[in-house]
Amino acid sequence: MLGKAKLLKVYLGESERYKNKPLYQYLVLWLKEKGVGGVTVSRGIEGYGQDKVLHTARLLELSSDLPIILEIVDLAEKIDPLIPQICSIVPKGLVFSLDIQVHKYGSKQE
Repeated sequence: MLGKAKLLKVYLGESERYKNKPLYQYLVLWLKEKGVGGVTVSRGIEGYGQDKVLHTARLLELSSDLPIILEIVDLAEKIDPLIPQICSIVPKGLVFSLDIQVHKYGSKQE
């Protein structure tokens, strides 16, 4: 997967659920089944979205709905057809993509 690729980023809340699972876990397993090259999930320590409600990990204001970010990387041909499905699964949040250049993927490459 060296060279031109696509980065798809999905921002959602930690409390979002789909089919009785945390939404981010469902998406990771679903993307793995689809053969997507790689997915990383990160938990944000603070943020807000369209509703302007602040979600934070600060001790005095601990939120049970911290931001979750999925970073999904593969070729555009693999990512593009999945975007409408992901948008329909994610009830609220942000989904966007960027064209990227992959310089290394996986183990040592010649």
